[in-house]
Order: sequence, then structure tokens, then C-alpha cells
Amino acid sequence: MSEQPVRNKIYFASDAHLGARFHKDPLAVEKRLVRWMDQIKADAKAIYFLGDMFDYWYEYKYVVPKGYVRFLGKMAELADAGVEIHIFIGNHDIWMFDYLPSEVGAIIHRDVWVGDLLGKRFFLGHGDEVDFRSKSFRFMRLFFRNKLCQRLYAGIHPRWTFGFALGWSHSSRKSGLEKDDHQYRGEAGEYLIEFAKNYLKEDPSVNYFIFGHRHIMLDLMLSRTSRILIAGDWMQYFSYIVWDGDNLWMEQFEVEE
Repeated sequence: MSEQPVRNKIYFASDAHLGARFHKDPLAVEKRLVRWMDQIKADAKAIYFLGDMFDYWYEYKYVVPKGYVRFLGKMAELADAGVEIHIFIGNHDIWMFDYLPSEVGAIIHRDVWVGDLLGKRFFLGHGDEVDFRSKSFRFMRLFFRNKLCQRLYAGIHPRWTFGFALGWSHSSRKSGLEKDDHQYRGEAGEYLIEFAKNYLKEDPSVNYFIFGHRHIMLDLMLSRTSRILIAGDWMQYFSYIVWDGDNLWMEQFEVEE
């Protein structure tokens, strides 16, 4: 009998924005992500995708976005092999309903998650869930998550909704890069750091805060027993985080030529 793989690591990745018009070669990004999943599948106990893995995702009752077959298939393969696949909705792929759980075996998280992983306390989220700086951003987030608005949106033909959403995303992404929104703002200027520090005042038991959303790679000590990590992205860094029960660290996936 062949030996069963020892699945003793948990992986975290975020912000691939698959399908984005901003990618010079969207298929190459997807293939690179799948190669990474192939590399880690032997020792992965769980993979947490922390939001915005798709640049746009909306599930109609009988229609889902075309494409992403390599990524979807690889998630299903790993789930079938016993790897837990967790997907947090981001601000670009809010509208996940029952398709990914039923077809891929993924566990969908619609809000932040706090719990124990291999003996330590984690606070996980995409990052937009705790962004309370902008009233307009909070309004848009509530609007997009409203069930009535979702039902009304579903009444529009996909040919219109998909084109509009991808175009809006492209414009937003370009504007953000032009304003250097994806540059580290310093400890005092990062709202995720501010949130984590304030959260620790109420609950100092959290050992690790892990977010996506900001498109920066960050690993910062908050206290003697707590750190915050921001997972980078799969647009420029191709980065991920690993937890083995003893050590937590960040890596970048390099493709062998």
C-alpha cells in the first residue's frame, strides 16, 4: 500500500484577480497559480484564499462566469484528495452562492473568521470587511451584499453585467495604481494595522492577523505574541503564507524556466 501524504501545513493566498483585463496574460497567471497548487498539494492540510481570487464573479441560477477551468478543476482535485479549500469573498467577487461549494467542495466565508489553526489563534479576512474609513465604500459594500439588490441585478442579462463589471474593475485598478494605492503607507497609515491593534485591546488572544486586499507584502510584530501579515497578491508578487504549527512565514512562487 502506498503511504498517505502527511498534510501538516496551511497555506494562505489572496488577490489573483483572475480574468482581469489588467493582466497582460490572464491565462499565464492562472497557470502559475495552478502550478503552485500542484507544488503544495502533497503537504497542504488546508488552503485559505483570502478574497478577490476572481476579478469578477457572479452566479446566476443557471449561469456562472466562463473560464477559470484550470483553477476550478485544481481546487476540486485538491478538495477530493482531502485538502480543505476555503474561499473568502472579496470586494470583487462578492457574489458567490452555492456553485463553488457544490461543484468544487469549497467552504465559502462571507465575513472575517476567528479561530484556532494548529494550536494558534488566527484572525482571517479579505480586509475590506474592517475598512471603515470611507462612507462611500461602506455604502457600496452594503449595496452589493443586499439580497434585494442582488436579485434585481440577476434580472439583467449577463452580456451587460459582465462587460460592465470587468470594465469598471479595470478602470478602478488603473486609477489605484496611478495613485500608488498599493504602496506601503507606514505603520500609522495602514488601516489594517490600526484595526488589529485596536482589536487586540479587546481580545489579546489572537496570535496572527492575516489579510489580503491591500496588494502589499507585510509581516509586522504587533506585540510579543501577535503579528499581522498582508498576503501580497498574484498580480505582481505571486506571494503566499505558510503555517506549519510552529512557524509562519511568507514566500513568493518562482516559476522554473
